[in-house]
Amino acid sequence: MIKSELVQRIAEHNPHLYQRDVENIVNAILDEIVAALARGDRVELRGFGAFSVKHRPARAGRNPRTGAHVPVDQKSVPFFKTGKEMRERLNRDDSSPEAGA
Repeated sequence: MIKSELVQRIAEHNPHLYQRDVENIVNAILDEIVAALARGDRVELRGFGAFSVKHRPARAGRNPRTGAHVPVDQKSVPFFKTGKEMRERLNRDDSSPEAGA
């Protein structure tokens, strides 16, 4: 599912909201998550999961074509860990994949 599909689905389930308002809300939520991660904060959504930043140290890499060693700079990467409730919903033994939706 891409962001536009998410916006459309939320708008369909909430006919009292305009689609442009739903899009603004989704964008605001995502922007706040990105801003928090940029500050180094952790974002936890109970039952869904937690977003955090992992720092990868600088290391020596290898060019696969030539085999030459190349330096790889340190970097920060986003990390998402699913919440317990989401894991349980995904791993249920229900016979239909649409159960619970």
